[in-house]
Amino acid sequence: MAVLRPAGDFDRSYQQDMSILRKPWHLLVTVLAIGVLYLTPFLNSAYITFTLNRIAYTVIALQGLNFLTGFTGQISLGQAGFMLVGGYASALVSTYWGLPIWLAIPFAALATGGVGLLFGLPSLRVKGFYLAMATLAAQFIIPWLTRQPFLADYLGGTKGFIDVPTATIFGVSLGEQSQFVYLSVTVMLIMTVLANNISRTRLGRAFVAIRDNDLAAELLGVNLFSYKLRAFFIAAVFAGVAGALRAHSQRAVGTELGYNLVESVLFLGMLVIGGLGTNLGPYLGGIFVILVSDFALWFGPRLAEIFPSNAAALQSSFRPIFFGMVLVLFLIFEPRGMAHRWTLIKAAWRLRPFAR
Repeated sequence: MAVLRPAGDFDRSYQQDMSILRKPWHLLVTVLAIGVLYLTPFLNSAYITFTLNRIAYTVIALQGLNFLTGFTGQISLGQAGFMLVGGYASALVSTYWGLPIWLAIPFAALATGGVGLLFGLPSLRVKGFYLAMATLAAQFIIPWLTRQPFLADYLGGTKGFIDVPTATIFGVSLGEQSQFVYLSVTVMLIMTVLANNISRTRLGRAFVAIRDNDLAAELLGVNLFSYKLRAFFIAAVFAGVAGALRAHSQRAVGTELGYNLVESVLFLGMLVIGGLGTNLGPYLGGIFVILVSDFALWFGPRLAEIFPSNAAALQSSFRPIFFGMVLVLFLIFEPRGMAHRWTLIKAAWRLRPFAR
């Protein structure tokens, strides 16, 4: 929707029109928020630091999926599989080549981008449900390959790569979760700036044109095959960065640690809840679902104490049932996601005290 402003509030230059932080207090609030993120390790809370690391690499993966699904309209069920590629690539080059983390992450991103290009080839001929099936193949093929015996000496087989080297930057070890926060938050902020800039370029506008009407976009000169492949490449690059951060944060990578179809579907659910095709959606959806999932894990055993006859079933199934219920409620009452609701709240605040 168009940005609603009071009368007399208008832009005087292209720079002002394109700016994200439009007011001095916007910049102040942003700096304070970033400062709070970097100060969280001083709280000495294992849950907060672990959750912040988890949010960081989840948001990065969602930003990549948002380019593919939210902006370009190409449904993908393989984002977790691409994260697995990034995690293994970073772990291998750190172990066998001795690359530092600041070189291992870009290498993992490019390697995963190449894999994303391979699985993006069917996007020219198929779309919608059929493209979802093609990306679903990636979600099954990639974990299957990592478990093969001929790769067990390098990838660890079914157990995975357990001893990922500790990340170090300028000789400073980031082995603890509280120390790794600085790296994960920094990379998340860098990828956020990159994602915002891509969405505002000709490339981002071409993605939106393909999503809205691919035939009309092609008639306007958009090369569908080229731009769809770029969308797959960008989504895989972001997934590779997220997978590398996750591998070094958990000091392990493998199919036993997740990276499965359930996680890929969960990523899509996060985007739907946060808002497809919005820059704020990955943040709102990722944070909301992670916190809700943790609440469900905490509340399930308490509910089992109230109903001891169904204790086992409640502890094992309450979390997916709760998440499914939340997703259905969002689809019914807020189908455009939390980002759209936030836009309406901002518009109402700008136009106060006049109602619409």
